[in-house]
Amino acid sequence: MYKKVSTDLNFVDREKEIEKFWKEGDYFKKSLELRKDSPTYMFYDGPPTANGKPHIGHVLTRVIKDMIPRYRTMKGNNVPRKAGWDTHGLPVELEVEKALNIDGKDQIEAYGLEPFIAKCKESVWEYKGMWEEFSDTVGFWADMEDPYVTYHNDYIESEFWALKQIWEKGLLYKGFKIVPYCPRCGTPLSSHEVALGYKELKERSAVVRFKAKDDEAYYLAWTTTPWTLPSNVALCVNPNEKYVKVKYAGYTYIMAEALCSQMFEGDYEIIETYTGKDLEYREYEPLFDFVEPDKKAYYIVCDTYVTLTDGTGIVHTAPSFGEDDSRVGLKYNLPFVQLVDSKGEMTENTKWAGVFVKDADPLILDDLDKSGKLFSAPEFTHSYPHCWRCNTPLLYYARESWYIKMTAVKDDLIRNNKTINWIPESIGKGRFGDWLENIQDWAISRNRYWGTPLNIWVCECGHMHSIGSIDELKSMSDNCPDNIELHRPFIDKVTIKCPKCSKQMVRTPEVIDCWFDSGAMPFAQHHYPFENKELFEDQFPADFISEAVDQTRGWFYSLLAVSTLLFNKSSYKNVIVLGHVQDENGQKMSKSKGNVVDPMEALREYGADAIRWYFYVNSAPWLPNRFHGKAVTEGQRKFMGTLWNTYAFYILYADIDKFDPTKYKLEQNKLSVMDKWLLSKLNSLVLEVDSALENYKITESARALQEFVENLSNWYVRRCRERFWAKGMEQDKISAYMTLYTALEEVCRLSAPMIPFITESIYQNMVRSVNKAAPESIHLCDYPKADESYIDKELEACMDEVLDIVAAGRAARNAANIKNRQPIAKMYVKAENTLSSFYVQIVEEELNVKSVEFRDDVEEFVSYEFKPQLKTVGPKYGKLLGGIKQVLSELDSRTALKELEKEGSLRFEVDGNEVELSKEDLLIEVLKDSEFVVESNPRVSVVIDVKLTPELINEGFIRELISKVQTMRKEAGFEVTDHIVLGQSGNDRIAEIINNNIETIKSEVLADEINTGKTEGFTKEWNLNTEHVILSVSKVN
Repeated sequence: MYKKVSTDLNFVDREKEIEKFWKEGDYFKKSLELRKDSPTYMFYDGPPTANGKPHIGHVLTRVIKDMIPRYRTMKGNNVPRKAGWDTHGLPVELEVEKALNIDGKDQIEAYGLEPFIAKCKESVWEYKGMWEEFSDTVGFWADMEDPYVTYHNDYIESEFWALKQIWEKGLLYKGFKIVPYCPRCGTPLSSHEVALGYKELKERSAVVRFKAKDDEAYYLAWTTTPWTLPSNVALCVNPNEKYVKVKYAGYTYIMAEALCSQMFEGDYEIIETYTGKDLEYREYEPLFDFVEPDKKAYYIVCDTYVTLTDGTGIVHTAPSFGEDDSRVGLKYNLPFVQLVDSKGEMTENTKWAGVFVKDADPLILDDLDKSGKLFSAPEFTHSYPHCWRCNTPLLYYARESWYIKMTAVKDDLIRNNKTINWIPESIGKGRFGDWLENIQDWAISRNRYWGTPLNIWVCECGHMHSIGSIDELKSMSDNCPDNIELHRPFIDKVTIKCPKCSKQMVRTPEVIDCWFDSGAMPFAQHHYPFENKELFEDQFPADFISEAVDQTRGWFYSLLAVSTLLFNKSSYKNVIVLGHVQDENGQKMSKSKGNVVDPMEALREYGADAIRWYFYVNSAPWLPNRFHGKAVTEGQRKFMGTLWNTYAFYILYADIDKFDPTKYKLEQNKLSVMDKWLLSKLNSLVLEVDSALENYKITESARALQEFVENLSNWYVRRCRERFWAKGMEQDKISAYMTLYTALEEVCRLSAPMIPFITESIYQNMVRSVNKAAPESIHLCDYPKADESYIDKELEACMDEVLDIVAAGRAARNAANIKNRQPIAKMYVKAENTLSSFYVQIVEEELNVKSVEFRDDVEEFVSYEFKPQLKTVGPKYGKLLGGIKQVLSELDSRTALKELEKEGSLRFEVDGNEVELSKEDLLIEVLKDSEFVVESNPRVSVVIDVKLTPELINEGFIRELISKVQTMRKEAGFEVTDHIVLGQSGNDRIAEIINNNIETIKSEVLADEINTGKTEGFTKEWNLNTEHVILSVSKVN
């Protein structure tokens, strides 16, 4: 009836069989088809780029993004899962440059833009096959046959429509601003891109002497960017702070009074005191004479952005570098001096022409030192932004760029963010919420090639026009090809007629930030608004998205920004933010550290389900995950291994008995208490897991499943094994089979979204082999619904107490070094409730104890030793310490403990002096007892009597013997139904015990015959409680 089940835990080969089964049966498509008329639950898949390889972090994102849609599908929703590819942007260009052995924009243009764009299109698919194999292996179900691709014309046309909407709202503008700029890539970055690339750097700052004009003093100014000093035009002070003129080491300096003690080593003399405002417009001599500014320069300006947290309280100002510098420059009408070119190199009119700015720092410091203008160059460590694509240090650089005016929709963004269920909530309110509170306009344009072209056409008369569709472009152009490709250089050649002056308008040359591509996916994937209007409206906004925490200012922001600009609502309702995957020591994975885990190697070694389960159960998804093999295999053993072995137990006996669950049904009035308990726990579990997943509580649901499966195997099955061994098919055996089958089948459906492979494997053998009418795949099944008529909370509470008592009892046995197979005479229990005889009998059987008694005074079996806590008692009572020790050693410890619990302290006299000791003044230790051992947990306390009589010891030998014979049966490869001949030799004491209990042993080990003094067949030597003996087993033919 059933396929034989191997109990090995190597699931990788089984997963490959299931992967093949899914493909051949086309079950992903069938799952979509099954629910196509059901209410939509929308999931958006954040598009990866196919020219980068998957890493271990992608396993985490894939397993979360796969699990929730599987769960919702089984719950009865239509869950479209359209895959997508992020195909534009600088990472692609950089890969192509590397492949072509060219470097930079000049060489790209020399190579030719049209062939370069063709190479970009090829490059984006370099690792497509690897991504598809990776997704299949991890069990990620998504529509990869019809994905959205951000470079497709339909996608770009939808973006043109969106940008035109933004343009017509007056929110797209061109401005000259200080922007974060990558000199290697030759393009500005948006503020959310900057947030992706910070690195810790140790660099030298500069404290520089600026000679005051018509005065002997020097202004001491500080900067962390020495390369900007040649472009200096002013010094800035805080108008409200106190500044001083001081004499120090032969020089006269002006700086903030509050920072003098930090700046100067030794004594200094204050000569004059000023406010910052007093210094305004005072002039100084320029550091360098590289340029002659076209406006008044080299004087003191004031602004409150200057702080006194470090430096000198005077800040060097270069309006071409830095937002504050630029703002102050506009306020004072300072000249614009920019002695760094667009490649990030010093210009020809400096001493360091062609040197990259960071490399120029030490050269500039050396020059200042030689000219006597450098006061000091202290090292400092700071977090500095780098290009997230090419790793080049960014410059804050004045450039003309296109912006979307996000500051104009700030209130809408904040309001829409409050409609999102952030998991965890702290990200939405904190990291993301704070980001929105300080939102900046989006630098949308990029001076690059491979991207969505900015759809603005410009006329020499000054008029600008935004094109919103291919039809509009064709209607306004005389030279637009019918099959126009919306990429550079093709779109660059298309001109349109100016509606103002009738001259030809040309497109502005920039492309847009590829984060706008990803933010546009909710509508652009459907070519909205040009088609699929109803489909888009049905699927917007998404019910669920999930990506790693670094997307907080990436995709999470671009999605919200674009949807707010266009529809004034969030494009997603629920978001699970995922933590990063670290190595086993909590370190970030990097090639340089050699701790990177190859995801495909990990999947081949451990299997997808094991890794999936680890990510679900290990910790809350938003916390960092320490990934290492030991943790994965331990999780696999605890849950998957236990589930698999329980399933193997069912199949073994169901196959022997030819048990077909379709021929029977659960009958509540015929169930044992153990059956009722398990089914109550099962239906409580269904409620708990369903509620948890409904509310995106993934770890809670996984841990609830793990606890249930542990109890299923190590409590229900272990307690009920003999019911499956009974002859015939009595009602009690039917109830046991049906209860176990029901539990396994429902747990598999509950777990199927999480561990889709193993649950499919179990389902096919356990369910489909006997029920061809059942759905073809577990992933076509409905999610379990609780039958609350089975739930009995009182029964669950009683059994929970039994489990608590058993756990404490086992701990007490371990403390006494008494094996569980050795019977003991008595155990006393203190618990909240006194259990009925039925449950007491279970405890007695489990703990191999002859009698269990409930009582409230188990403390009476315990003696304590009281000692003074020297660090508190010594200072208080000093010379009385010896007497205190003596009194404490002579106390009736149980009476003293009761007094301490009641009064909060012990009072007594020592040499006529009153002494009072609180709990904090006492060290209280439990004394070991030769007759009793005590153990407690938060809910129960137990005391076991450890005295062993000869009768108890003999019974212990019998149990040890039976255990060893059962082990030998397995090692000899016998079936569970095989009868044997048992032999024993080498120990007269064991022979006597066997002969005195021969029928009991025969029954337990299926022995037709027992021979003492003779061994044959499979033979092994054992140590039974220090008695050496030889045992043999042979099969009865």
